[in-house]
Amino acid sequence: MNIGEAAKKSGLTAKMIRYYESIGLLAPAGRSASGYRHYTDQDLHTLAFIRRSRDFGFSLEEVGQLLELWQDRQRASADVKSLASRHIDELNRKISELTSLRNTLQELSDHCQGDHRPDCPILKDLESGNCCK
Repeated sequence: MNIGEAAKKSGLTAKMIRYYESIGLLAPAGRSASGYRHYTDQDLHTLAFIRRSRDFGFSLEEVGQLLELWQDRQRASADVKSLASRHIDELNRKISELTSLRNTLQELSDHCQGDHRPDCPILKDLESGNCCK
């Protein structure tokens, strides 16, 4: 199948498929006599794996590691679990950070009168940022 069909079936864009191929996550596609990319069912399976890994928030580097583990039938499941555990730790860190940001913004929003006056604690907090020390 051509790249358009592969994109439709995988739920990815043709641009992303070419990108994944260019960085080595997907093996270079076979080419037709006229030079068009040709994808196999195995390529679609790999694209589905990549897409699902990205859906879980794994970085491209981590997806590469997962692909290597997936393709290595002699792998230890402990290696996969270790990678997943590190990712879970990172997700928990991000969740904590986002929760803190949400709580702070909620507090600022709760203290904003939201009326015709120009005084606004949200903007006041934003302007007090420490970006220029």
